[in-house]
Amino acid sequence: MPARVRIMGWLLLVMTSGLATVVLLVANFEYRAIDGRINSGLSQDAEEFRRFASLGLDPVTSQPVTDPRELFERHLATQYTDGGELMLGVTERQNRTLDTLAQGDDSLPRGSLDDALLRRIVDQPDNTGTVTTPAGELRWLRVDVLPAQGSNQENAWFVAGYFLETVRADANATVRTLVIISGIALVLAAGVSWVVAGQILAPVNTVRRAAAALTENDLTHRIPVDGRDDIAALAMQFNAMLDRLESAFATRRQFLDDAGHELRTPITIIRGHLEVMGDDPAERAEVVRLCTDELDRMARIVDDLLLLAKAEQPDFLRPGLTSIPELTSDIDAKTRAIASRNWVLESIGEGDLWLDEQRVTQAVLQLAQNAVQHTAEGDTISVGSSVYGSTVSFWVTDTGPGIPPAEQPLIFNRFVRGESPSRNGAGAGLGLAIVKAIAEAHHGSVRLLSEQGKGSTFGIELPARGPQR
Repeated sequence: MPARVRIMGWLLLVMTSGLATVVLLVANFEYRAIDGRINSGLSQDAEEFRRFASLGLDPVTSQPVTDPRELFERHLATQYTDGGELMLGVTERQNRTLDTLAQGDDSLPRGSLDDALLRRIVDQPDNTGTVTTPAGELRWLRVDVLPAQGSNQENAWFVAGYFLETVRADANATVRTLVIISGIALVLAAGVSWVVAGQILAPVNTVRRAAAALTENDLTHRIPVDGRDDIAALAMQFNAMLDRLESAFATRRQFLDDAGHELRTPITIIRGHLEVMGDDPAERAEVVRLCTDELDRMARIVDDLLLLAKAEQPDFLRPGLTSIPELTSDIDAKTRAIASRNWVLESIGEGDLWLDEQRVTQAVLQLAQNAVQHTAEGDTISVGSSVYGSTVSFWVTDTGPGIPPAEQPLIFNRFVRGESPSRNGAGAGLGLAIVKAIAEAHHGSVRLLSEQGKGSTFGIELPARGPQR
């Protein structure tokens, strides 16, 4: 069952339960109030008749009234009935037939009480009860005027009653109105809940469609984020997940492309030499040396590619509180062992900052190695660091031939090799890309200042707080 239908169903179930409870409570309250009013009215009618009968006087002539029928006539003439109310003066003749005087609501159907029903009322041992009549259920209360036995006079009874259906008509109308209103409310609630559930679940459906549309070759779909509720947070998390997936797939694709591109040449070289290798021992030794060199170069390329791929992972850095003066001194000592150059420690920054000491060292040594490849023995190479504001910088300056302006925007890309005539060695073009990856992992950047014929300065600039702990 779709979530939209379940949401609407649960809402309707709760509303139905609530509305049904309200209707039942209102109906119970109304009917209890009506029953109380009926009982109170019956008691009042009986008490008024008792007071009138106890006086036994005609209210007009003030003469004593001894005839029960006349007593009923005088009393009923002074009474005004409510809706559904009926008052009866019942006398029994010598032939045991009943003579009735009635005072009641004009809307009541006449002839609702025949002699059989009246006989049941006057013969009941209890003085109150309920009987079913053609006009509906009647609740009655009886006052015995004369004893049923031991008298020569006619037996007589005063009966007050209410037709329940007539009295409850307003309450029934109220309950029906509540039921109709509740039904309309449920219909409206169903429509509103359907629309609102659709709006609430729309981002979820968008996530579902976006997930269904994702493939390894297309991870560009993103969900629009609108608002600051839980659904918006879900969309943001989903987009962040897609960013990570896209980055992971891009890294994998880049690794495969780079490996396929760079390893194809050494494999071809090794295969070619092995295919033409003769039986001469000297020739075999030379082929083995060439193959070993190519295998070593392949190993370095693979190591560099793996390092670049790992730079995308969250555990690439292991930052710690690092003393910048000590780190700079260690880097200076390590660069002097790379090659015979005139190494100069140009500047030392001050402070303790949060960064990955080993990765920073790796990046600066790579810059130093790059400077060595573009200089000759005895040339000057300067190393330094500084802390200013919210940034820490490490740099390496050489006195080589410099980098042409056209190459500078691309020099930190993968497999880009400088075309300087003094370039020494044949690297894979991944060193500066590794430097850039280390700087960006620290949320920093790389810098290059170069002028042809006057040397170059390569550096990294890192935030003073470093990456988040």
